[in-house]
Amino acid sequence: CYMLHFPFSPILKFASKQDSAPPTNSLQIINHSQPADYSRSDCDLLNGSWVLEEKGNSLYYTNFSCPTIPHSKNCLLNGRADEEFMQWRWEPEECTLPRFNAKTFLTFVKGKTMAFIGDSLARNHMESLLCILSSEESPTDMYKDVEDKFRTWLFPRHNFTLMVLRTEFLVFATERVINGSFTGGFDLHLDKLNGNWTQHLTNIDYVIFSDGHWFLRPNYLYENGNLIGCVYCGEAGVQDLGPGYAIRRAFQAAFNYINKCVECSGIIVLLRTFSAGQFEQGAWNEGGFCNRTRPFTRDEVKIGDQDWEFRNIQIEEIERARKDGEKNGNMFEVVDVTRAMLMRPDGHPGAYWGNKWMKGYSDCIHWCLPGPIDTWNEFLQEILRRKFPNFH
Repeated sequence: CYMLHFPFSPILKFASKQDSAPPTNSLQIINHSQPADYSRSDCDLLNGSWVLEEKGNSLYYTNFSCPTIPHSKNCLLNGRADEEFMQWRWEPEECTLPRFNAKTFLTFVKGKTMAFIGDSLARNHMESLLCILSSEESPTDMYKDVEDKFRTWLFPRHNFTLMVLRTEFLVFATERVINGSFTGGFDLHLDKLNGNWTQHLTNIDYVIFSDGHWFLRPNYLYENGNLIGCVYCGEAGVQDLGPGYAIRRAFQAAFNYINKCVECSGIIVLLRTFSAGQFEQGAWNEGGFCNRTRPFTRDEVKIGDQDWEFRNIQIEEIERARKDGEKNGNMFEVVDVTRAMLMRPDGHPGAYWGNKWMKGYSDCIHWCLPGPIDTWNEFLQEILRRKFPNFH
């Protein structure tokens, strides 16, 4: 069961009341009769707030109109009664974030391949994009491996291939076994990449990396086959290097590989920054939950904790890769969602993930479809539009 994938996610503690809503005077209603401000290509997308749209304007698809929504993300089908969580839209301070245009996006990526590489949140992101694009063209399910970790979809009219390549750590990892039982911790070889995803790189034009949650476990870290430290292992004589160290090394290894890969020249790499788990009153297996029904305001979100550290590490590593990539014609860009998603504790499946085998547990890591995760693709589209003059 995928819920076992994040037992060590941090617990959030908020001082605000349960259904925290922005003060009345800060609520805005968006009216799409006003033209979006497309001219501000230097606008900072990171700083903004969530504003309430008029009902019916906010959705690209519904939980019935998109046939590819996985059951675990179909929150309304699984019994969630409130619907306002689907009506909030990210509004940067100085401009308007354009709505996603499926026709424009498919025209731009015609004949190309885009892959989401990372953990189950990378899959969640891909599933959102798949639903949004389905409003323009129905995709064909081309491939699924035995474990449903690798999926390939084709939009035949545009010859556009959309893939997800599952890798929990980017680097080579094996789960630790003690007395014949899996422990939930892993041996991570920080100088060896997981070949299951690297073998596909030469056929990919756009790759979106995201990873982080699996590093929050009692993992052991290796270089050149030698143990150099651990994360949360609590073992005498083994230095705890912390999850940030392992995250940095994993992204370093991935980006270095791409920049040294002659056949990968011209690849466009995007990094989607860390999206925090938002359990309250306990971890996922300790009764932790996420049942809020409104976003937070900026003042209610604390910036600077571990989640922000992971985001900063990722930013630092992609900036380093960007400098090296320019020599090979590779492009590295950031899809920075961390701040915006810290403000959306209302967007997770919570108790409404439809699992029959683990009743009573909440999913406060992944995101409902439809839901706030659809905004990630608005960010993605806008970043591509800014970098490519022919994206229109």
